[in-house]
Amino acid sequence: MKQSDFYQQIHELKPTTAFTVAAWAVLVIGVAAFLVGIVRVDTLALSEKGFYVAVLALGLYAAISLQKTVRDKAEGLPVSQMYWTISWAALALAIVLLIIGLYHSELQLNEKGFYGLAFTQSLFAIIVIQKNVRDVQKINELLENTPMRSSSNHDE
Repeated sequence: MKQSDFYQQIHELKPTTAFTVAAWAVLVIGVAAFLVGIVRVDTLALSEKGFYVAVLALGLYAAISLQKTVRDKAEGLPVSQMYWTISWAALALAIVLLIIGLYHSELQLNEKGFYGLAFTQSLFAIIVIQKNVRDVQKINELLENTPMRSSSNHDE
């Protein structure tokens, strides 16, 4: 394989700038919409608002952790069964807590739907961002460990 072909193939694996920017924009819009909505709603007590913010934070962290765990397993990296299970459980817990919280809240049905959609949008976006980060990291590792690059370094 020619060196130029190799670098072309590697470059094609890298997420495009537009895709990366779109993922970040979706995350910012989802989180901002969720948080602005929580802050502006008058029917929730401060403790309830804190609950929803904590559930969002848990969900985002759990989604990142789960994506990393699944990717590590797919790449043959060691992942303990306990951590894998905790990652799934934390994400499930965040989703269940949001559903229970919204179900029992005094919010209008359209408001409940809004928070559910903003939460889901944010989780999806953070997973895509984590995937992009891992893809770029993997590409950079491949480029650093290529025989073509290594052989050119030995010639110097």
